[in-house]
Amino acid sequence: MSTTSKTTFSRRAFMRTSTLAGGGMLIGFNLFQSCKPKVAPPIDLSQLDYNDFNAFIKIAANGAVTIFSPNPEIGQGVKTSMPMLIAEELDVAWKNVFVEQGKLDTENYVRQVAGGSQSIRFGWDALRQTGATAKRMLVNAAAARWGVDASECSVSEGVITNAAGETLGYGDVVNEAAVLEVPEEVTLKEPKDYNIIGKDAGNVDITKIITGKPLFGLDYKAEGMVYASVARPPAFGQKLVSFDATEAKKMPGVIDVVSIGEKGRAHMNGENRNWSVRLPDSDKVVVIAESTWQAMKAKKALKIVWEDNDLESTEQHNELLMGLLDGNKFNTMRSDGNVKKAFAEADEVLERTYESPFLPHNCLEPMNFYANVTDEKIHLVGPVQTPASAATTVADMLGRDVADIHLEMTRMGGGFGRRLYGDFVYEAAEISNLIRKPVKMVSSREDDMNTGVYRPAIKYRIKAAVKDGQITGYHLKEAAINSNMYGLIPNFFPAGAIENYQVDVASYDSNITTGAWRAPYTNFLAYAEQSFFDELAELMDTDKIQLRLDLLEKVKGTEDERIQYDPERMQNCIKTAVEKSGWGKKPEGVYQGFVNYYCHNTHVAQVADVEIENGNAVVKKITCVVDCGIVVNPLGAINQIEGGILDGIGHSMYGDFGFENGAPVANNFDGYRLIRMKEAPAIETHLIQNELSPTGLGEPTLPPVGGAIANAFKAATGNRLYEQPFSKKPELLKVPEKEILG
Repeated sequence: MSTTSKTTFSRRAFMRTSTLAGGGMLIGFNLFQSCKPKVAPPIDLSQLDYNDFNAFIKIAANGAVTIFSPNPEIGQGVKTSMPMLIAEELDVAWKNVFVEQGKLDTENYVRQVAGGSQSIRFGWDALRQTGATAKRMLVNAAAARWGVDASECSVSEGVITNAAGETLGYGDVVNEAAVLEVPEEVTLKEPKDYNIIGKDAGNVDITKIITGKPLFGLDYKAEGMVYASVARPPAFGQKLVSFDATEAKKMPGVIDVVSIGEKGRAHMNGENRNWSVRLPDSDKVVVIAESTWQAMKAKKALKIVWEDNDLESTEQHNELLMGLLDGNKFNTMRSDGNVKKAFAEADEVLERTYESPFLPHNCLEPMNFYANVTDEKIHLVGPVQTPASAATTVADMLGRDVADIHLEMTRMGGGFGRRLYGDFVYEAAEISNLIRKPVKMVSSREDDMNTGVYRPAIKYRIKAAVKDGQITGYHLKEAAINSNMYGLIPNFFPAGAIENYQVDVASYDSNITTGAWRAPYTNFLAYAEQSFFDELAELMDTDKIQLRLDLLEKVKGTEDERIQYDPERMQNCIKTAVEKSGWGKKPEGVYQGFVNYYCHNTHVAQVADVEIENGNAVVKKITCVVDCGIVVNPLGAINQIEGGILDGIGHSMYGDFGFENGAPVANNFDGYRLIRMKEAPAIETHLIQNELSPTGLGEPTLPPVGGAIANAFKAATGNRLYEQPFSKKPELLKVPEKEILG
């Protein structure tokens, strides 16, 4: 049975024209449900510049189909999967579809954002409607030519067939279709009829990636372009006093040395600031040169005086966070029942504190952006996760109309939340506005690591009350650096499962810039909570898996609309993970750890297998079960799942970052440890099959894996881990010598 869907975009916004160069039809569409009907359909495509659109279908007279992908691509695969949704309902052969990156278009589309694992979830209905509407118009055109009813026609891979067996390709009728009325309703396919959705599709950029074709921000070049390297304060809390550029200006290729900051400070930290991150307010010194290397080399020759002000260190942060946990100045985010009474009446109480450090983002491609500010327009090109916000801020910063901004998105060599913040965009625009030349601002690895936006250092304290063999109280406290930009998720598991339940947060405001880091809010919390549940099960002398299943059972049928997870879906993930991992059935010498978690609208369960090698516990395998609804591209899904797991293992095991007198203690990979290829375990993934709307996959498998391996390490060594990275205390990853000898 097919699904009839009313189009959620207006007829005017569903743009069409009959005069594509060489013949054809251009169909624009609104990605999401808030279409702007003020955009009139073009009359003649010869008057239209394709670059004015960032999301549309282009069908040429020869039947070729180009689908423009609107959202930023950071490796999460949306440049492949979003066009797949359109192509499915358009009924074309995926092998004949060309995909191009769209540009920013604030007039027609909303949420052109790469963040929160939400692109497919938000685009699921609207993108399919777009393809189905285009297909209906093409079929209607073919039916009119044949003089038959459209219901007598069928479509397969871009070929329309009538009851008599006659055929027409999309290209044959595209011009006639362009002048027809846009249908009021369209019929969407049932999942059983999918030909593209649910099938493996390779990355549409893979050939260009492996052959080194220009795709990324660092690849972009323009005529007359110069390069900029920015000297920023080496420590958070410092401000520029003065600089001497005499020697730098003598160096080969150097064009000029300038300072920036005034315009950026006024707007980056104002009401339009990008994703609420507070950026340093110091002036900066910029070297302009003919090449990146010349600019970076000359920057080292600058003689700069910085003024110190409130320079913080990791030791200070630890003391402040612990003081917050011990204090009473908390913001309560959820409070059910009476937690104090539950603890007062408890038979037993378990309380544990978990700690994590700051973390940098470590994108493979350092921050960079191109800007060309002229009196006519502002041309911006590069890798940014929030293009609309960046464009708005640049316009505001330079006192220009946002209509003057023309922003093109490039593929990104990693984002992980770092490119949500457009500081690098604003720098490029301010530099170009000052020197009135097209300029590429390029950061070095050291620039990225020393002057970045970091995951904040956090401490969690979790306390549970047990009475008569039941959990009667649960109190979670968070103390974080700049937690107004971070915070807890108070309505995830175990919210709703425990009668007396409270979540509190406290914050210390720091000069150090913090913000979203892959799987915000949950990337460390999942480990803390899931480790705690294992220890709580031991205290209660109950089965670890059954404890979780029983808690989820209590949530079924709840009328609490705050609860975001689905207990049935989570239980299914748990049971599947137990079965697929061989939980409790492994041979001697294999130790297992279990977790289940919900975040970014997706349910996950994981089991870690650990073995002892040379006296050390080593992660050998992760079994992962995911319920993300309909899987659009299984190949891409597996890549995201495995990537999240490896990232989660690497940072929970090795990621350690801190500050001394306001300056980072590491500035490159020789001082900051990442997971190595030989340390990557085997990963076995199982996707729960259902017909529910798809949810996110870029982030949900990262948070829980730290808990899985911590629980497995406990099984192997007897040691509980309360601090990340785990390698910080290597003695806890070893089996006691007497056990090895015995």
